[in-house]
Amino acid sequence: MVVGVVLTIYALILDFMKSTGELRGYILILGVILLILGIFKMPNKKHTKIVNMVFLFPMIFTFAVTVIIPFILGIVYSFTDWNGIQVTKFVGLSNYITMFKQSDYVYSFVITVIYTVINMILVNVVGFALALVCSSKIKGTSFFRSAYFLPNLIGGLVLGYVWQFIFNKVFTTVFAGSVSMLTNANLALLAILIVNTWQYAGYIMLIYLTGLQTVPKDVLEAAGVDGASAITTLFKIKMPMIANTFTVCIFLTLVNSFKQFDLNLAITNGAPSRIMGADIIQSTELLALNIYNTAIRKNNYALGQTKAVVFFIILAVVSLTQVAISKKKEVEL
Repeated sequence: MVVGVVLTIYALILDFMKSTGELRGYILILGVILLILGIFKMPNKKHTKIVNMVFLFPMIFTFAVTVIIPFILGIVYSFTDWNGIQVTKFVGLSNYITMFKQSDYVYSFVITVIYTVINMILVNVVGFALALVCSSKIKGTSFFRSAYFLPNLIGGLVLGYVWQFIFNKVFTTVFAGSVSMLTNANLALLAILIVNTWQYAGYIMLIYLTGLQTVPKDVLEAAGVDGASAITTLFKIKMPMIANTFTVCIFLTLVNSFKQFDLNLAITNGAPSRIMGADIIQSTELLALNIYNTAIRKNNYALGQTKAVVFFIILAVVSLTQVAISKKKEVEL
């Protein structure tokens, strides 16, 4: 260990002195290796913990630099006039007050909640129904599983542009005289719901399918012997026994729906417009897209960061509450 320290220091001194020798890099590497080996062989009960920390440091440092520090800075920036480059002054709660006075933000919040509730129900119902089909004894279940999961492998932006073409060109051609759903302020959000359900239901199906396969067969056979119907078996045996699976799927769909961005951007980009009072707002601009437009398109980084902080708080509270309630239901079941 001593030799490792000496070699490391020597290599650093050579570097600071701007030495042109080719050996300084090899000396540094050798010194670090000897230092680590020395720590590992050190006659101390806690030396393994030191070694573990040495190897964990790169990952911890990366996580801190990419997640923890930006998150803390983001909270600080929400109280300033940050323009994306520098801060000139602190503005206190001004950004938060301005945010809640904006009709487009309030509207985005409301439709995001509506979208989340409907999408969460649709994806879980469709996903569970597909899981029941794929866990049955019909032929070709392997093909069905692959086919249902395939849409989830397509990127959100690519999928959005493909479906934009389908809504605007294919459907309007097949149904002559019809108008694209994406041009109707009342139907455009429904179009996003349809596409997201089509994409994400297959992924949720696999989780439900895994849960259904964990139900003991002897329990199902006993229910059949006792004369339980398929509906009774489903609601009284299968669903209670996979309550933890419902918790996971509801959590995933809740978070995914609330954070919806790529499909929203690719399919409608917030359009079409809607008139509310004296304001013209985007009828399908969900919260994530509203934050993006505020920061990037309107070049108001401080206000965009403020909306992002509130977005995180709401999502954390809602998701943790959902998990707590679902866990309580698991115990009751």
